Amino acid sequence: MESKTALQRLSALAQEGRLDAFRRLMVAGPQGLAAGDLARALAVPANTLSAQLAILAAAGLVGSHREGRSIIYCADYEAVGGLLRFLMEDCCQGRAEVCGPLVELARFCCDRGAAE
Repeated sequence: MESKTALQRLSALAQEGRLDAFRRLMVAGPQGLAAGDLARALAVPANTLSAQLAILAAAGLVGSHREGRSIIYCADYEAVGGLLRFLMEDCCQGRAEVCGPLVELARFCCDRGAAE
């Protein structure tokens, strides 16, 4: 990933409303959430959420598709993984004490998902 792409993605997440929406979409999983349901869950006006989702989409962090009258938004897990790899690729220089806690966090996340 190029630094410019990473900066655009990090910038998109650097606002409380967008971060809240993004985190909610991460929890929702690949099936995503309808825009109206997401707006209600976050207690924000639809037009505000629309602007926030547009920024996240422009950064490549979320995608959308239409189902009937609803627009469904989903986190782009591949893009998120790419950003995390970019941030981590030089993190510990082989020092396990630095990256060990992050590896454990990833295991917890994967184990939790497999159990559900």
